[in-house]
Amino acid sequence: MSKVTQTVNRELRADRPVSLGELASPARLVPADTPLADIDRTFRAERALRSLVVHDGDRYALLSREHVEYTLTGRLGYGRGLHVRSTAAQMVSGNSFSLPGHLELGHAAQRILTLPEESRYRDVLVLTDSGPGVVSVSQLFERLSADFRYAALHDSLTGLANRRQLEERGATFTTDDLAGVAVLFIDLDGFKAVNDTFGHRAGDEVLVGFADRLRGLMRPTDVLARLGGDEFAALLVNVTEAQALDVANRVVHHAAAPFASDGHLLHLSASVGVSMAVDVVDELELSQLDALLRHADGAMIKAKKAGKRQVARLDGKGAAPITRNALIRRRLTAAFESETFALNYQPQLDLVTGECTAVEALLRWHDRVLGEVSPAEFIPIFELSGDIHRIGEWVIDQACAQARRWLDAGEPRSVAINVSPLQLAARTVVPQVLAALAAHRVPASLLQVEITEGSEITDLPRAIGQLQALRDAGLSIALDDYGTGYSSLAMLRDLPLTTVKIDKTFIDTIEDSPQDALLVGGVIDTAHALGLRVTAEGVERAGQLHLLRAMGCDTAQGYLISRPVPAHQLPAVQLC
Repeated sequence: MSKVTQTVNRELRADRPVSLGELASPARLVPADTPLADIDRTFRAERALRSLVVHDGDRYALLSREHVEYTLTGRLGYGRGLHVRSTAAQMVSGNSFSLPGHLELGHAAQRILTLPEESRYRDVLVLTDSGPGVVSVSQLFERLSADFRYAALHDSLTGLANRRQLEERGATFTTDDLAGVAVLFIDLDGFKAVNDTFGHRAGDEVLVGFADRLRGLMRPTDVLARLGGDEFAALLVNVTEAQALDVANRVVHHAAAPFASDGHLLHLSASVGVSMAVDVVDELELSQLDALLRHADGAMIKAKKAGKRQVARLDGKGAAPITRNALIRRRLTAAFESETFALNYQPQLDLVTGECTAVEALLRWHDRVLGEVSPAEFIPIFELSGDIHRIGEWVIDQACAQARRWLDAGEPRSVAINVSPLQLAARTVVPQVLAALAAHRVPASLLQVEITEGSEITDLPRAIGQLQALRDAGLSIALDDYGTGYSSLAMLRDLPLTTVKIDKTFIDTIEDSPQDALLVGGVIDTAHALGLRVTAEGVERAGQLHLLRAMGCDTAQGYLISRPVPAHQLPAVQLC
């Protein structure tokens, strides 16, 4: 990782505690010989005080309000009389639990989760070079959840917002809000040549430097995001068309200044596409932000074709109407009738045994008119139309049928199927799954249900009930795409899970970003402390696999191991 990248990451985390000592509050110290009556008066006078730290020379122990109050009110109401001569030292345990201040937050959480249930949620004594401190368990886990949320919404290289954060902001706009919204789609001209000639380190330095220049052109109300590679987007609010074009022209101007890297001056330029709300008023098949991005992307391509280093807008005549989603809706009926859906299977590599005894079933659709249709396109349409229940039942049946064929062939594999929150809400999943298992005579242990974290579960108690019924029947339950959506660490405990699948966006950068590697390692440790297995998604390089194995990850899935393929093309269990 380049020095520039390290600097950016340090700046991004400068105000975010990464060790237990940074998170802890200074402790209130009392000598070991302090009478218990004095401590009782202190707690009574300061109702917000949760604990004190008893010190005896260089030894420290935590004394909580809860323990003092229990002691003084116990023994049938004679607690105060029995302890009239007791001191602080007599109130604390000889093996009081404490953690070193240098411990990283994720490792601290993992240590706390190994404590007995009755001790797991108490305040923690933190020992640092500057003295003892105290941190509450709830504060620690809230901080970890916030860090995970932050990482899910930001680009790890530049620190800018990522596409997910841009989409979340766009989802908040109403039709009235769109009147003053513009999107700039920004692409660096000549960036591939920099990577090919000077290497990826120089390329990273250019991207970080360009991101800094773009920040200087934006207002606090705007959202600047890196979409990936050398593509950026800016969401401008409360602007006129003239103001949006002015910002776009300034982007082109600032991109033209050379970038310094390792003694070289690198000359690049930028092409910028601009779209306004007026461009998308008739496109109801896309979300408002998607339509704006689609138009801005088309305008950027127009700028490149016109010679690059300029700003462009689509004039309407050169822009084809965006009708694909409407066509997908019309082709759905034919798809069910012609049976053009199919399941492909992607194996999961056991990082201990080296075998692939588990697969994930992935729905595919090839239409004679549309060609290959991505699940990202048709699943949301299924959910809107209600067809998700029909296709969901078909997937469950086909997956069980295939599991039976592998059993008959003497090569059993467990199969994971994806379930929509809408299916859970409708209470159809449990009877459908149990009926399919019975019809195909498949053991429940060979089927896993995956729920996607990025899909919000609107009725959590009902969903937990459905998932628990599946667990009770012998199925395993996985939380898919962990880290990208609505879950917190608490959901790992609350949902009846057996497996956590870490999203590809975190696995992508573990070789180059120590922070992301630390984050992934912390999730693995925490999941294991809760008795869960961990699968890493999107593994594409041998270096990622090596790191994940060293972190203790259980299984891995991705193009390095195998792309999703029809059942007959899967590698043998022992040949992954």
